[in-house]
Amino acid sequence: QVQLVESGGGLVQPGGSLRLSCAASGNIFRLRAMGWYRQAPGKQREMVALITSGGGTNYADSVKGRFTVSRDNAKNTVSLQMNSLRPEDTAVYFCYAAQTVPYWGQGTQVTVSS
Repeated sequence: QVQLVESGGGLVQPGGSLRLSCAASGNIFRLRAMGWYRQAPGKQREMVALITSGGGTNYADSVKGRFTVSRDNAKNTVSLQMNSLRPEDTAVYFCYAAQTVPYWGQGTQVTVSS
């Protein structure tokens, strides 16, 4: 089992920035992709950003150029730097990690509003 604990959500004005962090613990041997998904009210969960153990990244088109995912393999953490936030970025953000099965964090709320 892998446990994922997120931190860093909150309320921010449009154009502002937030940084999300996620720490993995437990049976973390050979974690493959790590990253972030989000789910807005009434919508399906969607991929935001993923990063492989080798550093390869994949972003949703809606966040390219604004969000940056990073990973520290030694500390088993993954972070998401979110800049130029928009109201449509409002959602619950979930940390994700893949081993032989996917694992999810409990989610952290990000609200972008003036």
